[in-house]
Amino acid sequence: MKTLITLDQVEDARRNIAPVALRTALVPCNADAPANLYLKLENLQPIGSFKVRGAANIMARTPRERLARGVLTASADNMAQGVAFCARWLGVQATIVAPETCQATRMGVVERMGGRVIKVPVADWRRTFDTRSYPGVDATFIHAFDDPDVMAGNGTIALELLEDLPEVEAVVIPWGGGGLSCGIAAVLRARAPRVRIYAAEIETAAPLAASLAAGEPCTVECKPSFVDGIGSQVMFPNIFEWAGRLLDGSLVVTLAEAARAMKLVAERNRIIVEGAAACAVAAALSGRAGAGKTVAIVSGGNIDLDQFTQIVSHAA
Repeated sequence: MKTLITLDQVEDARRNIAPVALRTALVPCNADAPANLYLKLENLQPIGSFKVRGAANIMARTPRERLARGVLTASADNMAQGVAFCARWLGVQATIVAPETCQATRMGVVERMGGRVIKVPVADWRRTFDTRSYPGVDATFIHAFDDPDVMAGNGTIALELLEDLPEVEAVVIPWGGGGLSCGIAAVLRARAPRVRIYAAEIETAAPLAASLAAGEPCTVECKPSFVDGIGSQVMFPNIFEWAGRLLDGSLVVTLAEAARAMKLVAERNRIIVEGAAACAVAAALSGRAGAGKTVAIVSGGNIDLDQFTQIVSHAA
């Protein structure tokens, strides 16, 4: 099998995203934990999520004549904001196909950035990922995760990690579509193959864990929860193949564990994290990634403040 992404592609992505994305902080987690835990704060990006990295890189690498047609993506969460943010920066139109069930607050942010939102039934939204198009929209499609340029943008996180903490022993990454995990893991396997790499999933939607157990891509039941930045029913076959090669496994956490992680990080580090990011923190805090120097990728902090307050106030 060919290489997913090369180090040269990731170094090139670092140059491409520099005008848009931040080099984010890596800070100790101020918690008593089995691991010596650090937090990679992607929630501090301009859009509150790592997604700006992949969006900025793929759009920088797209020919100007194709960008001029506008860009199209399918997203229920942070990629929508990443594409809209970068499109505004480049002066092109962004259209986002979103499921009817998505948070209105997130799509409101997209619209304030100048993006056009089309809400559709969930089945039509999922179909957009497969067809990489939407009827009546003549624009260049940007996949939220299944694209080498998006993954190369995500992989820049690993470059920063290794520069800031060269002795890192384990990395825990929220698993959504797999683009973040595979992008980071591809760099770590090339630069620091000793590092243990785990995906973090939520109990209400853990297709990677089920697929790894079955040895093939699986479809799972998906139950709505406050962890809405990750979790899917389906596993893309090509992403599953890469995950099997690059990752050491999937660590599935409960909703209660995710809520406790949100509360702990807010209390000890004064940082707001969304549910997806809390899963990586919770998995690392469990000790299942090992007891050495461990980094949890805090993938984003985009959560409604009223919802956040409710969750942490009831976390046991």
